Amino acid sequence: MPAIPAKLDVKRDKHVEILWQDGRRSVYDLGYLRAMCPCAVCKEVRHPPDKKKTSLTILPGNYAAPLTILKAELVGNYALQIDWSDDHSSGIYTFEYLQAIDPKLKNPPSATEDAREG
Repeated sequence: MPAIPAKLDVKRDKHVEILWQDGRRSVYDLGYLRAMCPCAVCKEVRHPPDKKKTSLTILPGNYAAPLTILKAELVGNYALQIDWSDDHSSGIYTFEYLQAIDPKLKNPPSATEDAREG
């Protein structure tokens, strides 16, 4: 079954909740969702091409204030684009990707692991 939400609820300072058409419910805390940003820059920070270990990995963005969602828009009928309060907005979260990173999965990927994208 394709990854299609029946209902999508964005709580700008708390979480994103999706009720999928198959009846499953997914809740994504903002910190987790931001850490799993699928944009090319964030992926490269999480997985540097040369795999050098660094003592500190920082995703792009301004973390001086609490993280919130400024704006969330549907991209066609396949994705959600989020503008974050840390001035980051280039990640497009496909619904298939959101299902793959569902925190309720037995072994959801972490910010340092790859999540399969559509």
